[in-house]
Amino acid sequence: MEQLDIERGVCIPFRKYSPETVRNKVLESRGAVASLILRGVEIVWNLGLYWSSLTYDCLVGRDTEVVPYRARQLRNLLCDLGPSFIKAGQVLANRPDIIREDYMNELCILQDDVPPFPNQIAFNIIEEELGQPLEAVQRPGIEPIIYLDLFLFRTLVSFLNEISIQKLGCNSELIVDEFGEKLLEELDYTLEARNIEDFLENFKDDPPVKIPQVYKNLSGSRILVMEWIDGIRCTDPQAIKDAGIDVNAFLTVGVSAALRQLLEFGLFHGDPHPGNIFAMRDGQIAYVDFGNVAVLSQQNKQILIDAVVRAVNEDYAEMANDFTRLGFLASGTDVSPIIPALEAIWQNSAGKGLSDFNFRSVTGQFNKLVYNYPIRIPDRFSLVIRSLLTQEGICFTLKPDFKFLEVAYPYVAKRLLTDPNPALRERLIQVLFKDGVFQWKRLENLIILAKENVAKMSSNPALQVKNTSSSRSWQIQNKLDLTDTIKDGTRLFIFDEGIRKQLILALTEDSKLHVQELVDVYRLVEDEIDILSLALEVVQDLPNVIRDLLLSWSNSVLSDR
Repeated sequence: MEQLDIERGVCIPFRKYSPETVRNKVLESRGAVASLILRGVEIVWNLGLYWSSLTYDCLVGRDTEVVPYRARQLRNLLCDLGPSFIKAGQVLANRPDIIREDYMNELCILQDDVPPFPNQIAFNIIEEELGQPLEAVQRPGIEPIIYLDLFLFRTLVSFLNEISIQKLGCNSELIVDEFGEKLLEELDYTLEARNIEDFLENFKDDPPVKIPQVYKNLSGSRILVMEWIDGIRCTDPQAIKDAGIDVNAFLTVGVSAALRQLLEFGLFHGDPHPGNIFAMRDGQIAYVDFGNVAVLSQQNKQILIDAVVRAVNEDYAEMANDFTRLGFLASGTDVSPIIPALEAIWQNSAGKGLSDFNFRSVTGQFNKLVYNYPIRIPDRFSLVIRSLLTQEGICFTLKPDFKFLEVAYPYVAKRLLTDPNPALRERLIQVLFKDGVFQWKRLENLIILAKENVAKMSSNPALQVKNTSSSRSWQIQNKLDLTDTIKDGTRLFIFDEGIRKQLILALTEDSKLHVQELVDVYRLVEDEIDILSLALEVVQDLPNVIRDLLLSWSNSVLSDR
C-alpha cells in the first residue's frame, strides 16, 4: 500500500481497504472457514474448467479460431461468479498490459451491461434505508462476498509473484491491493456523493458543464438520490442535430471539460461511456455516475504536461523517463531500449499532422510496447487511457471527421499562455526555447491556437446565461487574457539574467534585429490586450517590482563579498 501512495505522490489520510482489514473482516465472521472453503472451491473449479478449455484449444491448434467464443465464455463466467469478478472484468477491459485486445473488447460489455437484480429487493432496501424514492440502489448482499473474494484473490495470487514481477515489474499482491481499494470505495455511495460535490465545486464557474445536484438528506451508504438529467444520449447524433445543438461547439466543450479534469483539477470521471454523458438542449454537456473517479496528484499532472512539452520538443529520452516517474516502470529500469520505440510511435501517429492523429492508433501501438517491455499500467492511468479513448469514440460517433487534437492543442496552448501556476510558466519557457534558440513561430502558433479555443468556447449557446453576474464573469473569457503572462514575462526579463540574455539573443540572432517577428506577435495579441488596464496593473505592481529589484541588488552585493 505504501508503494501505491508513492506512485500517487499524495498522502491518503483514510482508506476503507487494507489487506489486514479484509483478513479481519473475513476471519471474524461466523462460519468463516466453511465459507472460505466453499467459495474457494467454487472459484477454483470454474476457473480451472475454463483454463482447461484454453489449454485444450492450444493443444489441438484451434486457439485462434475459437477466440470470440472463449471471450464470451469468460464474460459469462465472470457474471456467474459474482460482483467481484464482474468488477475484475471491467478493470481487465482497460488493461492491455494484462489481457489481449480481443478479450478486452468482449469484457467492455461488462462496463455497460451487467445482470440486474429484482425491483422488489431494491424497494426493500429503500424502505430499510429511507422509505423514499430513489435514483440508485446498491446490489444487496454485495459487501460480504467482496471481502471474501478479495481475501481469496490475495491469497491465490501470492503464488504468482515471481511471474508478475518478471512480466509487470511489481508483485501481484500490489495489483490486488490497487483493485481492492477502488472496489471498496465504490461500495459506499456516500463517497460517490462526495465525488459529485467535488465536481460541482470544480465546474461551478463553467456554465457549459452540467453536474447534477445530489440530495444528501435522501441518500445513504446504499442509495443515492440525484437531480434528474433530461438530456440526449451521445449515441444519437441525429437527435442532437434535431435539437438544434451545434455539434462542433458541444464537442469543443466536452474535450475542454475532459482536459480540465485531467490537467487542471486532477479529479476526473473514470467511466465516461455514452450512457454517462448527455447533450443538453442548451448546448451544455452533462455527466452522471460518479462512482468511478480517479485522482491525479499535482506531481502526476505536472508530469503529464511535461509529456506534452516533450512531444512538442521531440525529447523522447525525457519522455521515457516520465514513464518511471508516473509508475509505468519500476525505479531503476533501463529506459534506453524504450526511447526509439516511443519515437517510432509518436512519429507514426503525428507525422502526417493533426488530421490523421487519433488516440486509438497510439494506444494500439502502445499496447505492443507494453508486451515487449516490463511496463505496468497503474490503475488510475488505465482509467485515463480508457477515458480519452471513450470520449474520442463519442466524438467520432457525433462527427466522423472530428479531430480530437485540433481541440486539445488549443486548450493546452491557452493553459500554457494564461495559467499563473509557476510550474506551467516554466513549461511555457521550455516550449518557446529549443536548443537555446527562441522559437518565434511556435509562440505565434500558441497564440493562434489559444485564441481559437477562447473563440469556440465563448460561442457556445450554454454561455448565454440570463444571470447578469454569471454573464459578467464570462465576458472576460471572450478574449485571451494575457495580462498575468505579460507581467510575469516582464518580471522574468528584469530579474532572470539567463532569460534576459536568451531574449536579447532572440531579438538579435543571425546579426539582425527581429523587429518583424515582434510586430507579428503584437498584431496577434493587440485585440486581446486592454492597454489601459495593463498599465494600471503595472503601476499598482510597481512597488513590488522596486522591492524585488532592491532585494536582488542587495543579494548580488552580498554574494560578491
